[in-house]
Amino acid sequence: MTTLTVIIATKNEVDNIKECIESVRFADEVIVLDSGSTDGTVELAKTLGAHVIETDWPGYGPQQNRGIDAATCDWVFSLDADERITQALAQEIRAVINQPLFYGFDVPRRSLFISRFLRHSGWWPDRTRRLVRRGKGQFTSHAIHANLRVDGNVGHLTQPIVHYSYRHLDSVIEKMNRYSSGSAGDMYACGKRATLLTATLHGVWTFLRTYILKLGVLDGAEGFIVSVANAEGSYYKHLKLRELLLRKTKQLVSIENQA
Repeated sequence: MTTLTVIIATKNEVDNIKECIESVRFADEVIVLDSGSTDGTVELAKTLGAHVIETDWPGYGPQQNRGIDAATCDWVFSLDADERITQALAQEIRAVINQPLFYGFDVPRRSLFISRFLRHSGWWPDRTRRLVRRGKGQFTSHAIHANLRVDGNVGHLTQPIVHYSYRHLDSVIEKMNRYSSGSAGDMYACGKRATLLTATLHGVWTFLRTYILKLGVLDGAEGFIVSVANAEGSYYKHLKLRELLLRKTKQLVSIENQA
């Protein structure tokens, strides 16, 4: 029978790791890559039977690639600690890897936003590529939203991952700040530019796109909140890119003056 490894990257996920690992008991191997947890995540993961690799944090994509490289099974599924695989999805995964027509698969994701699983706002079906035949794919090196590139045809699973992404407003604000910083760095590395005006326009457009075009209005209060959060994330992402550009310009001027 074809075998499966599930890889999970963690840091201080003691509140999530038990349910996460319990949801992947159908896998032949579970690898947890931990980058400096101090809350007991490592110890709990070990007691649950996971193979724990304690390492640094090189970024999401490179960390996932470490997990793929460490896997010993035929197929690898990348799962975040705040995600769960349902029994229906587990059965579907087993079926497709035992009758492989593809080298990789994407999967829909059903995500919680504070108190509601969103059905609109661009959050459903939110397909993400996670399942790959070992040796046939790697993650990109982007700091934020690294994606799995597959060397061959990609299929589509129908059963969703359950994603407990934002359980309270504090986590929304914390992730918005962290993700906007990482995205600004990615855009800077790609040579993109931003001004105060473009940052503002991106923020306004993101709100309208989420709330109106992607029907966030149908997700009730949470739809409005996520639309505002998306707008703020886009605004701050471009504003931080502007800050990086200004800082670089000042550094170049300083070097020229010293010369």
